[in-house]
Parts: sequence; C-alpha cells; structure tokens
Amino acid sequence: MNAPDGTAVAWFDRNTGHIEVKDEAWRQPVLDALAPHMTRHSASHRTVAPDRSLPPPPEHDLARRRPGAALKKKIEEISPGPLERCLAWMLKRPTEADSWKAGLRGERVVGRELARLSRLSPHRWRTLHSVPLSPTWDIDHLVVGLGGVFSINTKNHRDKSVRVGEHTVRVNHGEGRPYLRNSRREAALVTRVLERGCGFPVVVHPVLVFVRPAVLTVEPSANGVRALDSRDLAALAPSTGVLSPEQVEAVYAVARDQRSWTTAR
Repeated sequence: MNAPDGTAVAWFDRNTGHIEVKDEAWRQPVLDALAPHMTRHSASHRTVAPDRSLPPPPEHDLARRRPGAALKKKIEEISPGPLERCLAWMLKRPTEADSWKAGLRGERVVGRELARLSRLSPHRWRTLHSVPLSPTWDIDHLVVGLGGVFSINTKNHRDKSVRVGEHTVRVNHGEGRPYLRNSRREAALVTRVLERGCGFPVVVHPVLVFVRPAVLTVEPSANGVRALDSRDLAALAPSTGVLSPEQVEAVYAVARDQRSWTTAR
C-alpha cells in the first residue's frame, strides 16, 4: 500500500495474513483498506490455531503476574547487602536499586487504578501486568476491553512537573526523554503479536501513565500517544464500540499466554 505521494507505507502477505506497517500514523487507514481482503484471506486460508478455550498452563499464564513483577525480580538481583545499604544511608547516596524501587511503586499504584477501572466499568476490562518480552524488557500493563487494547508505559515522577511535547517528555524542565518513541514501539510490537495470534486486525493504543505528578501538561499532538495522570485512568471505564465481547476474549486469551510473546522481538 502506498501513500498518495507514492511512498510505501504497508505490505500485506496474502499467504500468511501478516501485515507490516512502516509508518504507525497510517495503521488505521491501512487496516480499514485491507479489511475486505483480510475477510477473504481468512475464508480461503484457514490454519489450525492453538486451542484458546482453556487458560494456558500455570507456568505460562501471565494472568497470575502481579504489577511490577519484573521490577521486583530485578531489585532482588541488584539490591546491596546490609553493609552496603548502611553505608549508602550514612553517606546519603542512592543505590542502584533505588530507581528500580521507585518504578515498582509506580507500577503498583497503576495496578490498583486499573483494578478500580474494572470495578467501575459496566463491561469487564481484562488487565495483564509485566508482560515479558525479553529478560530485560517488559510491557508494564496491557488492558483489553470493549473500548480497545491499550499498552501502558508507567512513569513514576510523583510530585514533579511533567510536560509531554510532540516528540519528547520533560520532567521539571530537564532534558527530553524518549518516552513517546518507546511507547509507540511497544504498541507496535504488541499489535504484531496479537494480530498474529488472533488472526484479525488489532489496533493497540500506546498510553503513558504518570504516577501522581504535581502538574501534567500535554501538548495537542503527542504523535499518537495518550498521556494520563494515574488518577485519570478511570476515564477509560465507559469506552466501548471497538471490540466485540468475543474479540475481547480472543485477544485476552492470546495475550495471557506467555508463549505468544516468545518471538515478539
């Protein structure tokens, strides 16, 4: 598929059903244009899919993971011993584990807000935490419901001023941070995994959630990334009309199985 100026923006493989989108800004128009072809492809190229009617074995079931599970494991690996902790306290020097602990606290706060989101909604939202993509990379939270699929990247900048610009995020007017780029990258990866497992187009919305900042300023264009204060996550509760109940269950079944993510990168 080409843009009006002739630039190639996407490819669709009729044999495998795989969609490759070069520019995420074109994803929704691409999916809309390909929908009739995807329908014909599904009817004429049926493959045997894994049985998703039952939950995956416990060792592969991501629904059992708690918020911040990956960070907790990392902290256990790098935490200093009693002597090093005492010395750091006396010298008032942060340890390597301190920043990871702040991240863990942030993911737990967002985890509680997402549990509240599910309770407030008349339609159940499905939530997964610490979805592992590699030994050093995970999706903080993945939310699936009638209102769509959201990959959430949590940032704990509590009581700080956060400004989300068109390309970067600045905390207390500091240097720009690549949060927007990273969030789009994660959403694109989640899209590939879910579409491959489900067999139908899945749009994944990247969301940056800041844990209780003093001020959160979001410019009109954040390049497709939604930025929220953790206290505003409940605003997603009434969202509907994107996925059917059957699609919600199909997406969640694929997402909760850790084996779906083994070739994610």
